[in-house]
Amino acid sequence: MGNGALNGAVIAVAGAGGPAGRAALLRLARAGATVVGSDNDPERLAEAVDHARYEAGGATVTGDTVDLLDLKSTREWATRVEKDFGRVDGLVHLVGGWRGSETFVKTSLDDWDFLELLLVKTVQHTSLAFFEGLQRSEHGRYVLISAAGASRPTAGNAAYAAAKAAAEAWILALADAFHKAGGAAGPTSAAAILVVKALVHDAMRAERPHAKFAGFTDVTDLAEAIAGVWEKPAPEVNGQRLWLTDKP
Repeated sequence: MGNGALNGAVIAVAGAGGPAGRAALLRLARAGATVVGSDNDPERLAEAVDHARYEAGGATVTGDTVDLLDLKSTREWATRVEKDFGRVDGLVHLVGGWRGSETFVKTSLDDWDFLELLLVKTVQHTSLAFFEGLQRSEHGRYVLISAAGASRPTAGNAAYAAAKAAAEAWILALADAFHKAGGAAGPTSAAAILVVKALVHDAMRAERPHAKFAGFTDVTDLAEAIAGVWEKPAPEVNGQRLWLTDKP
């Protein structure tokens, strides 16, 4: 699977129904991977899977409706992917969400409760569920999408930035687990963090034709960067924050 070729890889994509998920499904499928998406919206997931399968010329793209807030269900999904396709070489975490406030003191802790579930709990569950399968792969990768705000929180984004920072810390611990499992030879699997300011896609541009979206990463560029994580040796990307925007 080197040199940009993902032919034969089996990659799971969590949060596959959104714009970033759709782009990732298509990019990975076009590279020859078998792609298994999940989303909590069955209709949106089915549309994303059908789109990727058609645009990638009949590639193997499937979808599972999985409750990623339930560890048992997430473990069952990981087991099912490996059983059905014989291996699992990646988990791409694209489950997102955002809530903010006008000022720090107006922050609602309900926002934290909401974001902790979406941005942290789903990371915990997918990483725990897929760890052993990714470690069995010769090219296992866990890819988390994070935000620059985790490194420099603003007053109105306290809950969001804290949740993103917590998710990053969890994945850095996963990277250390891969490092330790590799022993003296070094890790064969890796956990990497792709950092963006924010994401933009065609529908957003259509809604706001005069907006510049400065520093934003297009979802197609994000998908390209996701695929690129497999092109580098595990030791080069394991535990790394790979910046797709300027560092704050």
